[in-house]
Amino acid sequence: MGSMMNVNYRNRNRGYQELRVWGDAQEYYVATCRVFRAFPYELKRVASQQIASADSVHRNIAEGYCRRSLREYLNFLNYALGSVGESVSGLHAYLKAQQISDFDFARLNAEAYKLENGLLRLVNSLERNQAGAEWEDQLAIKESNATYNAGEDRVDASSPQYPTSPSPRI
Repeated sequence: MGSMMNVNYRNRNRGYQELRVWGDAQEYYVATCRVFRAFPYELKRVASQQIASADSVHRNIAEGYCRRSLREYLNFLNYALGSVGESVSGLHAYLKAQQISDFDFARLNAEAYKLENGLLRLVNSLERNQAGAEWEDQLAIKESNATYNAGEDRVDASSPQYPTSPSPRI
């Protein structure tokens, strides 16, 4: 499994992987898992909810990035901020109920604070770009079919090379 992590697949859709805040969100998830997976059986539901809220942060950053419209991207970044808020609220409740240590609370709270600030800076930056019309709101890529040996820049759907019904298996 470790060797698969070294494979570097890159395309425009995976650009979120270059965002520091996405990496911070994954680190927050990992730290949350370390603390909450040790919860006793009777608190597994609580632990599962805390882990899910931390997991939601990096997922929303990625999903918003992949949506390709600034409005949707900002919407998903706000979902990510909401998930951090949900997670921090849980941390305060678990500390008050003495379900997590002061040390674990302080560490996770500090990571969440860093993550919140990174998300807020990203949202602020994107909103400034939107106001200045510096964002291309549609994904438009022209791709040469020569790469796929199709010969032309346009695919003719009626071409025998692209049948409309499945071929029988032999």
